[in-house]
Amino acid sequence: MKRNVETFIGCDASYKDAKLVLFGAPFDSTTSFRPGARFGSAAMRHESFGLETWSPYQEKDLCDTAVFDSGDLELCFGSAESALADIEARAAQILRDGKRPVLLGGEHLVTLGAVRAAAKKYPNLHIIHFDAHADLRDDYLGAKLSHACVIRRCHDILGDHRIHSFCIRSGDRSEFEFAMKHTELHLFDFDGLDMLCARLIAENAPVYLTVDLDCLDPSVFPGTGTPEAGGVSFPELLTAILQVAQLNVVAADLNELAPMLDPSGVSTATACKVLRELLLALLAG
Repeated sequence: MKRNVETFIGCDASYKDAKLVLFGAPFDSTTSFRPGARFGSAAMRHESFGLETWSPYQEKDLCDTAVFDSGDLELCFGSAESALADIEARAAQILRDGKRPVLLGGEHLVTLGAVRAAAKKYPNLHIIHFDAHADLRDDYLGAKLSHACVIRRCHDILGDHRIHSFCIRSGDRSEFEFAMKHTELHLFDFDGLDMLCARLIAENAPVYLTVDLDCLDPSVFPGTGTPEAGGVSFPELLTAILQVAQLNVVAADLNELAPMLDPSGVSTATACKVLRELLLALLAG
């Protein structure tokens, strides 16, 4: 693989030397409300140069790390399954090469492709899921492949009690009923994350971290397709990411930035900062 022409700031290591590999999935064809997430990954790269590579939160610098940015995949917007197959193939290649993939969405459905690849390599995989929405519908208007169904499709792969969701504050009744029986659901914030992390550390369980940026309150992050009032703050999300990074995180993603829905640019700047901190935390973990 060759490095992308425009990389996320500080992510210009060679593929051979890299420990983490970024790749984008610019797909939002199943978005149920406001589209635009397909432009999220490119916006994060372009706007990242408004950031410093140095993190005062972690006292680390992206310039001292080995992250390779392979750019965005060219995905078929007319076929969710085709797009997911391409995402799975790229994630599988990165995992085969002994590196960890970090996927940039795109809508949340893109997570399913990377989870398929990670679960094949790590059959005892757990998912830690930060989101405003449960995403546990069995279908959305008849479609099994939708951003509203992504965690349900992940459950089809992993089975019961290996999906741990936090910050959830939206979903229909059937999603909450399903969650109470089959997943670990934590409403509104990160309460319970410390206990979960202690358990997964003791088990040395492989973990996939998926961060839907609408877990943030829309006063902080309005540039997303389905904003939900009552979310967490940036410092709360950062603390949670630092906790999870201590686990055996084998892959991760960041999704649902729709940059044109926030003309101020604040949402894109926030997404860039979350990504910088996520990369540094994973490399330290």
